[in-house]
Amino acid sequence: MNGLLATINPGLVLILAGMLAAVIPVQRIRQILALLAPVIATALLLAAPRETDLASLSMMGFDMVLYRVDSLSFIFGLAFLIAAFINAVYALHQDSQFEDTMGLTYMGAAVAAAFCGDFISLFVFWELTAITSVFLIFRSGTRAAYKAGMRYLGLHILSGVLLLFGAMQIYFDTGDMSIRALELGNPGVLLVFLAFGIKAGFPFLHTWIADAYPKATVVGTVILSAFTTKLAIYALARTFAGEQSLIWIGAIMTVYPVFFAVVENDLRKVLSFSLNNQLGFMVCAIGVGTPLALNGAAAHAFCHIMYKSLLFMSMGAVLYRTGTAKATELGGLFRTMPWTTVFCLIGAASISAFPLFSGFVSKSLTMSAVAGGAFLIPWLMLLFASAGVLEHSGIKIPYFAFFGHDSGKRPKEAPFNMLVAMGLAAFICIAVGLPAFFPGFGFNWLYSILPFANDPYTVRYEPYTGDHILTQMQLLVLAIFAFALLQRLGAYPPEKRGIIIDTDIIYRKAGYGLANWAGLVWNKVGPAMSGVFGSLGARTFSRLEAAFSPRGTLASGGLYNGMAIWTAVLLGLALLIAFFIR
Repeated sequence: MNGLLATINPGLVLILAGMLAAVIPVQRIRQILALLAPVIATALLLAAPRETDLASLSMMGFDMVLYRVDSLSFIFGLAFLIAAFINAVYALHQDSQFEDTMGLTYMGAAVAAAFCGDFISLFVFWELTAITSVFLIFRSGTRAAYKAGMRYLGLHILSGVLLLFGAMQIYFDTGDMSIRALELGNPGVLLVFLAFGIKAGFPFLHTWIADAYPKATVVGTVILSAFTTKLAIYALARTFAGEQSLIWIGAIMTVYPVFFAVVENDLRKVLSFSLNNQLGFMVCAIGVGTPLALNGAAAHAFCHIMYKSLLFMSMGAVLYRTGTAKATELGGLFRTMPWTTVFCLIGAASISAFPLFSGFVSKSLTMSAVAGGAFLIPWLMLLFASAGVLEHSGIKIPYFAFFGHDSGKRPKEAPFNMLVAMGLAAFICIAVGLPAFFPGFGFNWLYSILPFANDPYTVRYEPYTGDHILTQMQLLVLAIFAFALLQRLGAYPPEKRGIIIDTDIIYRKAGYGLANWAGLVWNKVGPAMSGVFGSLGARTFSRLEAAFSPRGTLASGGLYNGMAIWTAVLLGLALLIAFFIR
């Protein structure tokens, strides 16, 4: 491989494509760019040497590793790049220069972050994912999307701040900025742990997922579902493998979203709760920390990116054609959207872990690792959550969208490019879940790219054994029977409009109360202060509003479409500032 090409982090290819998209007004050229970028990036990744630093930099006393490929980063990077290509196909029907720019830059930042070897470069791409992804939410153009986007941005900027301060504290303590295994025990490590926990959707830090994802655009939600949270899973696996608190955190994450998803009416929000549930399986496996468990976490992350993207794409197609994703307003769509129905059923079978589908092999790895570690209660929690997944994602999503009662809607089938994208994801969901009939096929291929696939001390795992299949089929049959019985008796939670209260109500109410208190204080001291600072403050506020409001300068077409470039410049400045904070 050419020496120069070997030093190019694949994520930079997508970021460059995003910057070019910002200045290319021709839709067809942007589409070609969006399709070629992940292909070129994948070629660079496949040709890159493993287990070595490919691009490094020393500056101001910091040793930065900008590109490193090993067995763990490879599978996450490959999954991200496959998802980027599928997303590019899925978006071909729309002409949105702004969304093309932000989507490519966001996906590139996530890919680049997966190959960073130090906390400073990770921080830069970590923040870039936050700043670019929020515009996929804002792009919906609704007030609800704006509010959810601001809450999303606030939490993710907080995550970046915690990561930066934690990394600097670790550097002050150890003199080492490299990303490596960490142990909870000092403030810096705890800050990094919380930073990763926000993006991974830890309990009480999870509400941004179900709050923001359903309010993004049709294409934006699909993109968001694949990258941010799985980047956090990668970061946890890289730094906190074997941290046993993660076993319980992950187990709790698998259980509580089940109850929200069962009663939720918005099917894209159901999938968002389900996403949080699936993250719990990965977090729990990382906490176990054995080679089998880390293989399970990586395999489940790879498969989850594919089948969750497929499910979000199918619901996005429904929303695109009908204008709604509410269960109360859907039903009977299989008549006019048969291909979308089939692809949704494949995604549902995969997430439910039916044999011969991807979720079966990845979840078997995870469940076996937890059981093998003698963690009985977490294993039982994961078992319960597995049944819950079938209820809310395996049955509820396709049943209420495509079957159930006849809504009377007769929309057109999804656009051809959407069907192709769903077909690609469906093919992967089936292909990697098939038994290993011969080398390089089905589960054999997936296993070959897992972190400990070639570890001489790790016994190869075989998911297609009699006891695995029998146990899983018993669980699935009982869950299907329970759903059918509850439906028959009228005891299944009805689909109806309403607001589901989550734990974010605690800090939302607290924040509202704090704002009211601050308002009362200002009413008392404000008149005196305004005489001194009033005119200066008024001028400053008016200028900020003129620049940053929805009608302001920075929201105008040219600058708005070039926001990725502004973001890169600002983060570059942040990186330089970080070098001087010593």
